[in-house]
Amino acid sequence: MRTSLLLTLAATLAFAACSGGGGGSSTTPPVTSGGGTTQQQSSTTQSEDAIDATNSVGTPVKSFTNFDSSITAQSTQSRTAQSIPLGTCNNGVEFFAPDKNNDPNSTERQFFYDSACTELARDTVRIYTINGTSETVNRTESLYAINNATAIAVRADAVSFQNGTFGTYGYPVAADGFAESATGTLNISGSRTSASDDELVLSPSSNNVSTFCSDSAGYNATGIQSLGETFGWQGAVLSGGTRTINADGSVTWQATHAGSTSKGAIGSLSILAGTPNTTCPISTPQFTLSGGTTTGTYSIPVTATYKSGVLESLTVTNATLANGDTLNVTTNSNVSPTSNTFITGSLANSGTQIATFAVDAFGDGTLTVTKSGAQYVITDWHVVK
Repeated sequence: MRTSLLLTLAATLAFAACSGGGGGSSTTPPVTSGGGTTQQQSSTTQSEDAIDATNSVGTPVKSFTNFDSSITAQSTQSRTAQSIPLGTCNNGVEFFAPDKNNDPNSTERQFFYDSACTELARDTVRIYTINGTSETVNRTESLYAINNATAIAVRADAVSFQNGTFGTYGYPVAADGFAESATGTLNISGSRTSASDDELVLSPSSNNVSTFCSDSAGYNATGIQSLGETFGWQGAVLSGGTRTINADGSVTWQATHAGSTSKGAIGSLSILAGTPNTTCPISTPQFTLSGGTTTGTYSIPVTATYKSGVLESLTVTNATLANGDTLNVTTNSNVSPTSNTFITGSLANSGTQIATFAVDAFGDGTLTVTKSGAQYVITDWHVVK
């Protein structure tokens, strides 16, 4: 099963490379209606396409967010450790070492909806163990909705690093490069709602630029009950991604993420974990999806900029997905990153809008199918219900 999945993914990535970032072909013939050519789809099909599109673009963005969080503690952009104000509000971010529970070899970073650090949005605790050039990290992130003092979800990740050097508070030094592998679950109301695993190989930097390769896979474990299905994704940046440190201290991740989406009966999907990669290009992704039926391929050019671990801007231009769908994502700089309209996306086919989504900088928001008006909840960059 793993061999066939790897062949599917390899074919997807090869097609994207040959077509300059193109995606999958239409599986339903276009039907001429009146003066134009449009894709005739049922409401269910449009919902499925919309969920696949949202999960597809959410996958690299969530990976970049995880990667940036693994590196950035306001201190480890270079080999020179900097002084970090501990327990002090710094434009909506607070950092503690050790964590507020005083665990040994730990850190805690809190992100707030407001610059005065009164409305908690994310609370991330790391407990780390360094062993020479390797490290293991147990990372727990509690997610909060605005004006809600109780966590709406908890994400738990087991992270490992190889071939790294580690600076203040156990963060890997990005300038020296490293290989990272992470497996994680998102739990809502105590239930394992989604699983997503990813890996990153980051090269040593030159003139504040590092190249990278990565892969990821995941699925919604509880499924979308209204559709009676679960949805999954797998994809990779086999080579050529870049991480750039900008003059203002922000960091920009840029790459074309290519892969495929799947669906199946609830409970039918799982992730296969293979051998971690330590060099680029990736020939065999560490993480692939098992089960279900492949619904299409995608190729998504992503540019994401972070500052102090918070997403500042996200751009996706003319991403190609299954059935001839296209996706564009923009950042609304006129609203706060904590607004649920900070990042907006539009899915279309032959110029006809199929769906839109809107999320805040943390990837929480709503997906709306245009034709039916059906809405789905996005949490932590993926559709959860």
